[in-house]
Order: sequence, then structure tokens, then C-alpha cells
Amino acid sequence: MRGRVARQQTMFVAFDVEQFVPADHPLRKVKRWADAVLAEMSRDFTKAYGTTGKPGIPPERLLKALLLQALYSIPSETRLVEAIQYNLLYRWFLDLPLEEDAWTQEAFSMNRDRFAVHDLYRKFFDRVVAECIDQRLASPDHFTIDGTLIRSLASHKSLQPIDATASKGGKKDDDDPDAGSGGRDPSVNWRGQKRSNATHRSTTDPEARLARKGNGRESHLCHSGHVLMENRSGLCLSITVDTADGHAERRNALRMLRHVEHRHGLVPRTTGMDAGYKAGEFLCAIEAHGSTPHVPIPEDPIRGDTPGSHARRRARRRMNTVGYRLSQRVRKRAEQIFGWGKTVAGLARTRFIGHERIESSALITGAAYNLLRMTRLLPA
Repeated sequence: MRGRVARQQTMFVAFDVEQFVPADHPLRKVKRWADAVLAEMSRDFTKAYGTTGKPGIPPERLLKALLLQALYSIPSETRLVEAIQYNLLYRWFLDLPLEEDAWTQEAFSMNRDRFAVHDLYRKFFDRVVAECIDQRLASPDHFTIDGTLIRSLASHKSLQPIDATASKGGKKDDDDPDAGSGGRDPSVNWRGQKRSNATHRSTTDPEARLARKGNGRESHLCHSGHVLMENRSGLCLSITVDTADGHAERRNALRMLRHVEHRHGLVPRTTGMDAGYKAGEFLCAIEAHGSTPHVPIPEDPIRGDTPGSHARRRARRRMNTVGYRLSQRVRKRAEQIFGWGKTVAGLARTRFIGHERIESSALITGAAYNLLRMTRLLPA
């Protein structure tokens, strides 16, 4: 018998949102661990908010909403709020009753500075890492450090000469018939001009720098992202964002190692890295930190009798060991963190301006990645 569509709308319905979420849904584990971590941050949230005035949106909901944005590839906070309004799964994850309307996207903008001042993004990420360590998922022995480029929101048209007296620079020449019309997206003529980080800056994102992934590749305005990974489970232990100036990888490697030692008390026995970390002074700093660097050293002659030269010779001799080969093989798993963050969480081209806000977004991405990894590493 053919069914018919009932045009009469149901007036009253009683149900529990919990029953609509499958028992084996991976978001159940993510919610349980996220709620446990956020409960431990109650004192941090209390310090960030005043004791008088109208109650605001719970910070726990805002952070969990950002987790949803990373996990489900939601491109903007406007789309995120729209999805929360009608998606029962999202409402269940956020503990948002059906009778309450979702907040507006301005809530993220108004609270972003507050979260940054009180370092709530970093504290949330660190507590997720601490949960991984408590569950004995993170190895304290062998780490990997790697870096990547994060495309800036700014375009090449935003590049202007640093010196205001420079000739024309990236500005449009009104006498050039190929320059096109002005307006919001004017055409720009760069013929015969050499643009570099030494002479030009982006007016949209001044902290971005021209960088490229390899010789012969095109250059883009980018920031430099860095991760510290433990080798056993591939969990991300630290994330930083810095200027893509060619020295950020070594600078942030030490920054992440020191942070993990201070926050979690972990000093790795070995640290795997690629050839970009081969500088002798940097290898000495890693050894002084208490870790053995596993870095590929080119076959070029190593000259000199400095501490850096000796560190490079030791690193070259280490390339013949089984530990080095294992470290370099596992090191490639760091690309999984970058790949997931760029393709799923939207870090391929950031939506934010400046290192601080991009790093906050990267920390939420790292927390979401770790929580998702935990659902696969721990038994049901």
C-alpha cells in the first residue's frame, strides 16, 4: 500500500537526542574526553571571565564548537553556527537543548581575544596531550619534528614596497593599458619588478613572507607551521606558528622541546628530523637538551674544529645505525598530521591574520587530531 505524506505538523514531540546518536559513533569518545578535559579547565575559565554582568556563552561550548569545525571541515564560523542550529548531532555534542537557539558567529570574534590573553587554546591542547600521556598512548622516548608552509589569506596583490619612496612597486600604473580598472580587485602590473621579503611586505598580512616548497616552485605568502610528534602512536605533542624566514624550523624545534619538557616533563631519547635541521649549532643545542638528533647529513666534507662541526660528524656516523633508519622511517608520519590539518581542518590556507590567531587555529586542529587518534588507539 502506498504511503501518504501527512501535511499536519506534529504539535508535541517528546524524545531524547541521545537516542539519535549511534552507540558506536566516534564522536561519543571525542565528547567524553573533551568534556573531561574541559571540566579540568573550570578554574582557567573562571579567571578569564568576570563575576558580574549577563552570563555569556559557556566557553566549553565555544571550544567544542571549534572542534566540530575542524572535524567536519566547516569552512567558516557562519556556516558552523548555521549547522549547529539544525544539526541534532552537533547539538548533542555541545549539550545544547533543542529549545535554545544557537549563538551568532560574532561570539567567536568577541571571545577570541579573551581566549588568547588567557592562553586557553594552548591550555586546552596541552590538557588533551596530558590525557594521551595518562592513557599511555604517547611514547616518552622517540620524537619527530617537522615543519610546513601555511598559505596566508593575503594575495600577491597586497605586496607593497617597504620603503615608501620606492618607485611604483606593486602599485598599479594608471598609464599602463594592461593595468585594468581600479576598485576592490584592481589589476596589477609586475613586469620588470623584483619582489622579495627584503623589499616588500603585504598590507593585508604583514607577518606573512614569500616562500616556496622547493626549487622551481612558485612562491606564495606563507606562514611557517611546526609540529612535535611522538613516534609510537603519531600523536601531536606541540604545535607552533612562526615567520617563514628560513630559520623558523630550528628556532621552533627548540621552543617545542622546551615546552614539552616544562609542561609534561618529557625529554626524548632521540629526535628525528629532515635535512633542514642539519646546522651544527642547532645539533649542539639538541644534544645539550638531552636528546640525540637523527638528521641526514650530506656527503659534503665537514671542515673545521668547532663544536658544530663535531656535532655534524657525530650525526653522520649515526646515520649507519638501526635507530637512525627507524627514526627516519617513522618521521614521515608527521606528514599525516599536516595532511589531515590541511585537507580536513582547513589549514591549507588560513582564514586568519597574524601568527597568534593562526597558531590558535592550529592548536584546535592539533587537539581535534589527537582526540580522533585516541578513538582509534583505545579499545571500545
